[in-house]
Amino acid sequence: MIESLLIANRGEIARRVIRTAKRLGIRAIAVHSEADAGLPFVTEADEAVCVGPANPAQSYRNVEAILAAAKKTGAQAIHPGYGFLSENADFARTVEASGLIWVGPGADAITAMGDKINARNLMAAAGVPVAPGTTDPAADLDAAVAAAAGIGYPVMVKAAAGGGGMGMGVAADEAALRTEYDKVRSFAERMFGDGSVLIERYFPRVRHVEVQILGLADGRVVALGERECSVQRRNQKLVEESPSPAVSPELRERFLAAAVRAGEAVNYRNAGTVECLLDPATQEFFFLEMNTRLQVEHPVTEHVYGVDLVEEQLRVAAGLAPTFDPDALTPHGHAIELRINAEDPKRFLPGPGAITTWNEPAGAGVRVDSGYVAGNTVTPFYDSLMAKLIVSGATREEAVERARAAVAQFEIAGPKNNLPFFAELLENPEFLSGDYDTGIVSRMR
Repeated sequence: MIESLLIANRGEIARRVIRTAKRLGIRAIAVHSEADAGLPFVTEADEAVCVGPANPAQSYRNVEAILAAAKKTGAQAIHPGYGFLSENADFARTVEASGLIWVGPGADAITAMGDKINARNLMAAAGVPVAPGTTDPAADLDAAVAAAAGIGYPVMVKAAAGGGGMGMGVAADEAALRTEYDKVRSFAERMFGDGSVLIERYFPRVRHVEVQILGLADGRVVALGERECSVQRRNQKLVEESPSPAVSPELRERFLAAAVRAGEAVNYRNAGTVECLLDPATQEFFFLEMNTRLQVEHPVTEHVYGVDLVEEQLRVAAGLAPTFDPDALTPHGHAIELRINAEDPKRFLPGPGAITTWNEPAGAGVRVDSGYVAGNTVTPFYDSLMAKLIVSGATREEAVERARAAVAQFEIAGPKNNLPFFAELLENPEFLSGDYDTGIVSRMR
């Protein structure tokens, strides 16, 4: 097993990885920005190195500083968490070229799946269903208009290099397409350094369902069930649950088989997620994208399958067999994750600030993965995620009951937070029925 691990990330995911590393007897090394010096992950690590100022480009995305920290501390491996450099193929290659172990998929897989158009084409060739859309970037506005005419409105305009719900727009007609194309292209050039745009069929009522895969050290790819991710604001997830209340046993078999084919198509190793759109009317699903990293919502899979996905990541990176029997993966019960963000619960606008009160809920089936404690400050420099509240139960109904109680017990004062939204959601008849889609939040607002 790996003996020393540098976590190239911050907040709750850094604490999460540190927790598993310590349980396994691995020396955990944190890197942090000047703004994060007082956060729990820094003090909980066995060793910590400041890698720059608050600006992520000068700290958490500063490859030279992170590699220098790894050399200084004698780290054997690097875990990138999610976000920042986690899906940066050049960083993965540089880490391995430096003689370190990269705890993630190979750089070639990251590259193959990092461009949405290339990924769509690869998946189609592998027999994974893809939505009607362009097989090459729409080179200009005229090409986009022609593509949309062939696909049929409404269409989704997407940044080919985008991810995390960013760089997307919906066009109901040609006039809207002309506006959205320019907007998405400009955003993509600014944010991703790549203005390539693809046009895809847009489904007005759709569910967002993803499959957790793990590429094992022996070359096999296994699927650890699906997660429902349809409670979203601005195309970004707020709630995830597993199993999906929309997926029948027969549909689950098709989902998992397609996800395994997706991983096998790029010789995938380590943890990854195959994201799909599900048309609830027809029970058809379509490949959306593949995230070549550990997901924010991985804890719901951990509870349902009884595995520690971070440990499995480390074992794959070390060339070891998994702790579970790949031929006997069996789900149990139900789990739900709520993303507790520093944002107002109505418009979901960021609301950073100093935390004066922070009391986490506890009890049977309740887990909190948090990045903060009372006395810390949520700064405007990073994502607004403060904590993840994960609840589990023998049934969905029991998990929902535990979620209600946990939300009521969770006390946060100082920054704005979205706990009131979750209290509302957990009483919403549409959510409680399980028959909801990606429009549920907009209907609540």
